[in-house]
Amino acid sequence: MELPIDPSTFRIPPNADIDLSDWSTNEHGELSKDEAKPLQKALNKRLEELQENLYAHGKERLLVVLQATDTGGKDGTIRAVFDGTNPQGVKVASFGKPTDEELAHDYLWRVHQHAPKRGDITIFNRSHYEDVLVVRVHDLVPPDVWGRRYEHIRNFEQMLVDEGVTIRKFFLNISKDEQRQRLQDRIDEPAKHWKFSFGDLEERKHWDAYQTAFAAMLEETSTDQAPWFAVPADRKWFRNLVITGELVRTLEEIAADRFPPNPELDGVVVE
Repeated sequence: MELPIDPSTFRIPPNADIDLSDWSTNEHGELSKDEAKPLQKALNKRLEELQENLYAHGKERLLVVLQATDTGGKDGTIRAVFDGTNPQGVKVASFGKPTDEELAHDYLWRVHQHAPKRGDITIFNRSHYEDVLVVRVHDLVPPDVWGRRYEHIRNFEQMLVDEGVTIRKFFLNISKDEQRQRLQDRIDEPAKHWKFSFGDLEERKHWDAYQTAFAAMLEETSTDQAPWFAVPADRKWFRNLVITGELVRTLEEIAADRFPPNPELDGVVVE
């Protein structure tokens, strides 16, 4: 299906020089929220069909990486984009603060074991990129340590691609003012109190440092095989439309064909 917006507009080319202040956070694609609703519904339906094809064939696999600052909308994206898909073939792996066991290994150890198996879509809610973001902003490791991780990550993702994994990575790009409003909403609405953490206020103090780290992440690790998309995410409905549209386009390339009928079943009648 054709969309009035082109997700590739937000694709980061390899070796780009990124200043996030040049990238809009508040696009609407000349659509209203009401106009977007039927488009989103149609995209969700098509994604559901394509995911079933992917699972039925059991050959290709898709890795979706979501990164964002606090309140960026990773959880909401997963709910909205993958609504209706079969959870048997869609997995979510969330990466928080490393455990002692994970810290006893290399930083990619905890990530690699969650790479998608054949026929599956796996969504990384945060990811291996925490090890060039949080550790950089908070000086948890020296610059020469996190600096060489960009090459590690490029090589790791290329290995996954060589082994048959299709990778799409989405940076949910929100403004500082939008983050402020979302945090305030969590404080003002009792039903959202469970979402609020005082640690988010501390992290917000490092906004500029995180923007620098995110820009470097996009510059260093967006490749032809594992591209980043800097998705305008102040408007949640637009964010969902862009990401669902790109995933549908991607799956059309690798999973458009229905699973072929089994000729051995011709004429079989269940008594």
